[in-house]
Amino acid sequence: MKSYKLTFGTIIIISDNLAEVITDEGIEMNETLVNEFHEFLLQNLAAPFSILINRKYSYSYTFKAQRLIGKLKEIKAIAVVIATSGALMSTETMINLNNDSDWNIYIFQERDKALGWIANQ
Repeated sequence: MKSYKLTFGTIIIISDNLAEVITDEGIEMNETLVNEFHEFLLQNLAAPFSILINRKYSYSYTFKAQRLIGKLKEIKAIAVVIATSGALMSTETMINLNNDSDWNIYIFQERDKALGWIANQ
């Protein structure tokens, strides 16, 4: 596994087609940061790829970033690991906001279960 520090947080490459994303505490994800995230995924993963979003810290998104974040057609599956009820509500809101997208996304409370689900996608 290789770890990369980006402007908004850390991305850990777990395999050729799987990355774990840990956004730093207090970050507001905007369009620029989402573009940085997407560019990193496209340059460092083999498509189609999956993403494990580890919401261990509290952060937010601008409205435009919420609409843009999952728009990469190369994303096969997204597993979100939540630790708080706030993270759950925020994630559910983003999923509902993007219900016109055909996301393959699921929310977990345990990282191992999230990784197991991704392996079966």
